Amino acid sequence: MTRAEFIDRLKEGLVGLPTTTANDIIADYQTHFDDGLAAGRTEAEVASALGDPVRLARELKAEAGIQRWHQEKNPSAAAGAVFAVLGLGALDILILLPLLMGVIGTVFGFFIAAIGLFIAGGVIMVAGPFAGFPGGPFAAILMGLGLMAGAVFIGALLTIFTIWLVNGVVWFARLHYRLLKPALEPTSVQSTSTSGVSA
Repeated sequence: MTRAEFIDRLKEGLVGLPTTTANDIIADYQTHFDDGLAAGRTEAEVASALGDPVRLARELKAEAGIQRWHQEKNPSAAAGAVFAVLGLGALDILILLPLLMGVIGTVFGFFIAAIGLFIAGGVIMVAGPFAGFPGGPFAAILMGLGLMAGAVFIGALLTIFTIWLVNGVVWFARLHYRLLKPALEPTSVQSTSTSGVSA
């Protein structure tokens, strides 16, 4: 594979990443080729040492999604991390996909229920005293506050569980990520050794 072919395939695989991030990655791999050629290796040898550019792109996108999750911890970052991990295409991850989707669907359902409970509590607290709520206005206010507090409690538990779930998926992916990127470490070792020889 030539340098141009490798870089083109890598660029295609990095589509979806922020432009600056993708450009930095491309620049890094251009440098790998520059260093390899300066050490007397051919473009094909450098490309072979770096590995499959499509696989590298998947791994780099997964790593970017994981880093964003660690920095932001919001629903968008969580979804990005999960989908980036699934994008690795590791067999074990794909086998777990149906189970993961089931768990995510259940959690989402509970989130919707908690929101509904919170809204119902608010309606009872506000409208209950004027609608002849059994037990009187004070009971309506207490009932509404109780439902809202319960909804907040459920939402907090679900948030903690969701964070735990995403962290678990990330941890599982990192085990595969180490297995999926054998070409990256040898490259740095090879470039170090070649620079040492040329020095």
